[in-house]
Amino acid sequence: MIILVHDNTKTVQLLNFDLEVIEVSLNKQIPIALIEVSKQFPETLIIWCHEAFVNSINTAALSSIFHHKRILASYNPSFVNYLPNQIGYIDREFFLKIKTSVSYPTWLTSSNIGGVYSSVINSLVNQLNPKVSFDYFLNSLAKRAMVNGLFCYSEPKLLQENTSVIVETQQASISDLFLFVKQHYKWVWVFFLSISYFVYEKKIVLFPLLKSLFFKQLSTDLNLEAIPVKSTKTIIDTKTIDVIIPTIGRKQYLYDVLQDLAAQTLLPKNVIIVEQNPLQESVSELDYLKTENWPFIIKHTFTHQLGVVNARNMALSQVTSEWVLLGDDDNRFNEFLIEELLDRISCFGVASGLTVYLQSHEKQSFFKTGQTSIFGGGNAIIKSSLLSTVFFNSKYEFNYGEDTDFGMQIRLSGEDVIYFSDIKIDHIKAPIGGYRTKVKQPWADDAIQPKPSPTIMLLNETYFTKEQLLGYKLLLGIRNFKHTKTKNPLNYIKSYNKQWRQSQLWSSKLKSKTNA
Repeated sequence: MIILVHDNTKTVQLLNFDLEVIEVSLNKQIPIALIEVSKQFPETLIIWCHEAFVNSINTAALSSIFHHKRILASYNPSFVNYLPNQIGYIDREFFLKIKTSVSYPTWLTSSNIGGVYSSVINSLVNQLNPKVSFDYFLNSLAKRAMVNGLFCYSEPKLLQENTSVIVETQQASISDLFLFVKQHYKWVWVFFLSISYFVYEKKIVLFPLLKSLFFKQLSTDLNLEAIPVKSTKTIIDTKTIDVIIPTIGRKQYLYDVLQDLAAQTLLPKNVIIVEQNPLQESVSELDYLKTENWPFIIKHTFTHQLGVVNARNMALSQVTSEWVLLGDDDNRFNEFLIEELLDRISCFGVASGLTVYLQSHEKQSFFKTGQTSIFGGGNAIIKSSLLSTVFFNSKYEFNYGEDTDFGMQIRLSGEDVIYFSDIKIDHIKAPIGGYRTKVKQPWADDAIQPKPSPTIMLLNETYFTKEQLLGYKLLLGIRNFKHTKTKNPLNYIKSYNKQWRQSQLWSSKLKSKTNA
């Protein structure tokens, strides 16, 4: 391990694990020094830190934090990030509202303290611009590499507990923010950012906008495949797994799913089925659960209560194995699914993962395994110990957002969700079966219809920053204008604001609702 010490403006010294000075001549510019150290020590972990934190590095935790060679972790004990909060106006992912008390996936990176293996820097050196500030350099690196398989985290364990030292981060200027957006997002977002400044902050930012237009978007075609991933974490003990499946009126489709499970090279211990039928006189139609022999235990619950949130929670309450696969009654997959999932879980040292999940007419467009801000309730594997703190939230029942909320609960618990690009589950998207009745939403008869859906509002209010929520409001308003009958912009804005407030009202009511 090498420790690169700086004072925010220049490189101060290089230390080894025992905090002894390494006599190496280094460039005073911090990004260049990091690249030089990576070349001189090509197979080592490099920690960077402000000189104020040298004696606060939690060296005992470094091996568990950097448990494979494609991890970049940093921590900012300050309340101010390098990129100002206005980055939220144009960013819609759930990586900005960081929970600083746990390990949290984010590309927002701090120069205060952090680390990465030198092999990562060496692999990307031709794509990096060292002639920028160290904070800009780090955030640019993480933003572009995260979508290419670099695992980026805010990690409080980098510092010893009760560290009281705080070094205030020097925040990027408005010009630097516009430059960052132009180099790391599609060109249209700098214009949207300038509109957001005008609408929400009453600022005209014409010069930063025009200046940013002279710069090109940086390439995101970064290749880290030469760096193997093999976690040193022991994440699997018993290698047992249960499968949960909510179902309603899809007898044949569910049978096909069970056949796929029966053919697995690593069989599930239990398959937990929650069958729904709202008719009070109805009984189960799944006769084959008892008439056929299955190579696993089937736990079957029949209920008259509709709702996938309720069904999944009922199933999760019956899980007894170390792992649980969240499935659906119209999935199809090959015989290696469970074995491959657990293999990848072990390789990456994570507690949750998603598969590719496409319908027959859809084509896969993303082929790199890595962190994701999405979650799917029909194609996910999670460690069952998480079920003591995470659940499907009944506030989202019969609407949208329960899967995303579940994934966010996992992240806020200090675990990550990884997308496995080479493991596939086919989503048949079978026709709706059973005696399903259209659920009437509580706001269906309102004179002013809420926009967006109150559950989407609830989701965004919970997990977005204030600026992300405002940016979402502006973007939704612009996109919906072309579909509205009201072509007078002032009348449209007035009407849209009423719909937004109505959505906030219902979101507030949903928040106060007790989970069933």
